Amino acid sequence: MPKSEMLINHVPGEECRIALVEDGQLEELYQERQSSESHVGNIYKGRVSNVEPSIQAAFIDFGLERNGFLHITDLHPRYFPGNDREETERVGKKTPHRHRPPIQQCLKRGQEILVQVIKEGIGTKGPTLSSYLSIAGRYLVMMPHMERLGVSRKIEDEDLRRSLRKTLDELDVPDGFGFIIRTAGIEKTKTDLKRDLSYLQRLWKAIDRRMKQPGVGELYTEQDLVIRTLRDVFTTDIKRIIVDDAVAAKRASDFLAIASPRARSKVLYYSDPVPIYDRFGIEKQIETIQSRHVPLKSGGSLVIDSTEALVAIDVNSGKMRQHKNSDTTAYKTNQEACDEICRQLRLRDLGGVVVIDLIDMRESKKRRSIETQFRDNLKKDRARTKVLNISQLGLLEMTRQRMRPSLKKSVYNDCEQCHGTGHVKSIESVVLEAMRRLSVVMSRSDINRVEITVSPNIAFQLLNRKRADIVAMEQQSMTQVLVRVNSVGSIDFIEINAFNDNGAVSADGSERKGEPALTPVSDLTEEQLAEAQAVAEQVAEQAAVDAEAETEASTDDSEGAGTKKKRRRRRRRKKKSDSDGESSGSDTEPVDAVSDKEAEDDEQATQVVSTDDDPASTTDDNDEAESTGKKKRRRRRRRKKKTSTEAADEAASEMASEGDATEPADEASGEASGQPNDSESAADEASAMKKKRTRRRKKSKSKKDAAPSAEADTQSTVKEPKQAKKSKAAKKQADTNTKATGSVEVSGDPSDDKGSPATVSRKKTAKKSAKRTTKKKSASRKVYPPPAARRSSE
Repeated sequence: MPKSEMLINHVPGEECRIALVEDGQLEELYQERQSSESHVGNIYKGRVSNVEPSIQAAFIDFGLERNGFLHITDLHPRYFPGNDREETERVGKKTPHRHRPPIQQCLKRGQEILVQVIKEGIGTKGPTLSSYLSIAGRYLVMMPHMERLGVSRKIEDEDLRRSLRKTLDELDVPDGFGFIIRTAGIEKTKTDLKRDLSYLQRLWKAIDRRMKQPGVGELYTEQDLVIRTLRDVFTTDIKRIIVDDAVAAKRASDFLAIASPRARSKVLYYSDPVPIYDRFGIEKQIETIQSRHVPLKSGGSLVIDSTEALVAIDVNSGKMRQHKNSDTTAYKTNQEACDEICRQLRLRDLGGVVVIDLIDMRESKKRRSIETQFRDNLKKDRARTKVLNISQLGLLEMTRQRMRPSLKKSVYNDCEQCHGTGHVKSIESVVLEAMRRLSVVMSRSDINRVEITVSPNIAFQLLNRKRADIVAMEQQSMTQVLVRVNSVGSIDFIEINAFNDNGAVSADGSERKGEPALTPVSDLTEEQLAEAQAVAEQVAEQAAVDAEAETEASTDDSEGAGTKKKRRRRRRRKKKSDSDGESSGSDTEPVDAVSDKEAEDDEQATQVVSTDDDPASTTDDNDEAESTGKKKRRRRRRRKKKTSTEAADEAASEMASEGDATEPADEASGEASGQPNDSESAADEASAMKKKRTRRRKKSKSKKDAAPSAEADTQSTVKEPKQAKKSKAAKKQADTNTKATGSVEVSGDPSDDKGSPATVSRKKTAKKSAKRTTKKKSASRKVYPPPAARRSSE
């Protein structure tokens, strides 16, 4: 037989928790806090505030914040009109609904009535009331305005029921009262029952005296949770009652001394400094009560979802792999789930309609076995239950009486952001909703100012991303929009206030009179289409800019540096300047640019040939592999040299465009040739040319199939280095003659001026020839390795 204990954790003025434990496992938990005191069982004098014929119910004001709900089926016959009126009613023989008159004929507004709370309010619903009063004692339950005696339905043994009913008949029961013997009264003597009867009669006299006082209010209050639990739950199977508060332990002992003197010694006081629930391992079990996922020992699990009136429980086999047959696995999982489901119903105090999705079982014999096991487990439950058979879909449906608000409602509050739904609108959805509501309000002609109050994140989006749209709406409707920030509300909080010259007006703009403005698509003008297209392009461009900005921001955050962002900005500026220059330049500039590029390509090809035959480049490559530091210094010198050379070329091109191209070109070539060309700089240039040659070969190889003629020309240029050298020597001689004479021989019309395209082209050709000559001299010089390299080679 399992060892049962009752553990009472009492904190005066704050809360009281009572746990029933069997072999260390939590079976039932009762909790009551001072801030949310239970009103179930209390009797009140109320007044009818409203009668609703459509739902056959009345709302009763009985002194609390919310009015109570009284249905026609809970109305005592003594409130019926005319011939239907009966002062008493038999116990267990409640008048059926079809024989009751309409509630509007029974109750009138302002009428006084005695009611008792049978269910706490849940959600938006008020407490449920009944005019059938009942006052519970230790062994008996007294029911005023009733007649006859009864036995609790939980006592199923017919012989025992007849014996208890015979004992009740021997009691001197007053007229106008009905009594029911409880399960705790089994095997009690006639003297014990008579003592309890006298106690209940004295209690009713006190209630009757309070009824004569004017106004609504409380007439009878149930005992606190400790006494109420001992009275209703305590049985002889409980071995110990452990209380951690001395005052609560004394009251429990005194109550049991009257109700059950033999059980008085079972009350023990807990004085250990460790909290009582942590000491017995109950606190961890309480923390897992509200979990949506409940694991089973065999590897399966339960998933519990509850609403106001419906509880859905799903049974999953999970990791259970102990059986070879799938039908056996389903049956064993359902067996284990039945015990755990009944335990969870008691622990969480779940009520209403309960739908359990069991794992499908083929054999009807196993289904009947699960139903029997489920009903046997529910016998431990004090709440009234009704269980149906397993349906063809594998669903087991049942109802359970809701005794009090579920433990989840008493411990948790609904989230202020999602209001208990578990979902919150996205920022984009709220922004679009705010813009729609603004457009509706601003479409009214009698409004000149609108104030919209939103959360900080939504205000940021409206004032930045949607600023242009709001400005356009303001200009179109001649209405001012003010955005205010509410830092307290949820993210989907939107409040719109409208104003005109006289002050605030209603912001509801949903109602419109007259026919809407509709235009066939064929009648749309080109201006309307162009305007709509422009708006769409503008929105798309803004969206692209926003997306690019977000991408850049995320890239910068991940890399921890802003260098890439700056580079992108410089590229955009350069692109913009290049496009502006191309659009503002003359028709000859693009041609010259193309010719310059071709000349540079020819120059690079020639340099590739001359460098490939030069042993100095190979020697320098070996030096760079040996010394990384020297390589870096050489790169710096090369950058400086390249910068100076480019500056000279730009100056020469500017002089050439003004008509004086010959002398600047010669001067630039002279400066280039006059620069110090030591062995390191020459080797660097040779190495750079070698890399360019490799890239050029790869590029020509990829274009081989598409342009065979171009490939042939390139190969002929590369394979004839002597001809290239001869052409270079001839150009050099021509440049020398030009510098000596100070003029250029021009074939063609001598009337061409210096600014003509032919003259400019010839001047640029002369400048590039000088540049190639300079680079050739620097590359052809023999480069000797440094002393350290020579020693290592030797």
